[in-house]
Amino acid sequence: MRIQRAWDLLIIGIFFCISLPAQADLIVDVRIQLAQNSFSGAESELSAYKAQNGVTPEYLEALSWMARGAASTNQWDQAAAYATETRRLSEQLLTTAKRKLDAEPHLPAALGAAYEVLAQEMVEKGRHAKAVSLLRSALARYGNTSLRARLQKNLNLIALVGQPAPPLQITQYLGPKPPALASLKGSPVLLFFWAHWCVDCKAEIPIIAGLRQEFAPAGLVVIGPTQLYGYAAQGADASPAQERAYIESVRQRYYASLQDMPVPLSKQNFDAYGASTTPTIVVLNRTGQVAMYHPGAISYEELRAALQKAVAR
Repeated sequence: MRIQRAWDLLIIGIFFCISLPAQADLIVDVRIQLAQNSFSGAESELSAYKAQNGVTPEYLEALSWMARGAASTNQWDQAAAYATETRRLSEQLLTTAKRKLDAEPHLPAALGAAYEVLAQEMVEKGRHAKAVSLLRSALARYGNTSLRARLQKNLNLIALVGQPAPPLQITQYLGPKPPALASLKGSPVLLFFWAHWCVDCKAEIPIIAGLRQEFAPAGLVVIGPTQLYGYAAQGADASPAQERAYIESVRQRYYASLQDMPVPLSKQNFDAYGASTTPTIVVLNRTGQVAMYHPGAISYEELRAALQKAVAR
């Protein structure tokens, strides 16, 4: 498992090395060192950069990868130490330099990862309530920034299952008009959060379409929330109207087997469900409670098992 994880990180690192601008070289170099399981090499990269450039947003994002790398190999004390330092330096930069969190992408990436790893470490060590408290305090502080969905995702991972499903904003939509979740009690529901640019979302379509057909006799309802991102094909800037038209073209081309799936169009839904990862799959049981919360792609077998439990209950 560790070998596969390292290989995945290496491939990602190579991709980033090819595609990212020069100022992100440190992040690429650190990730490649981590893919080779060389924390000492990654530390050397960070030390050399810091000596020449000081603490920059790029440095902090690279440092956050140290926390993520340690977490991925279950080195939780080390992961927490890196995450704590990333958080301290990030918040110091925000305070002393009076930087805006979302002025560029590296600082929010670093701070979001720091909170994520700290919460994971607390859960791993049985401090569930403390992890919930940490994430809720972070949401109170950063709820109006780009961190909101990521923080909410991590909170949902440890606290949403068994709770009533947050309502969906359904004023704007594509396809059939979405029903209110409150009106669906008595039926199992699958929420499929997707994005027009998401390759994994497209790969998930045959799984969801097949399971929808299989569980149709049990009354399964599938709803596919999405949102506007400000761009369309090949990352070109787009107005809301242009992007909406582009999303519809993607839906027609790639989502043919789910054409009658209601598609609420709202960032509010992504914030409420913490869908910073796409796809995010949420299963509701017949009482309207969250039975499964799963950021990322999911296998047919795992999703089918979750639906079987939701239908039974």
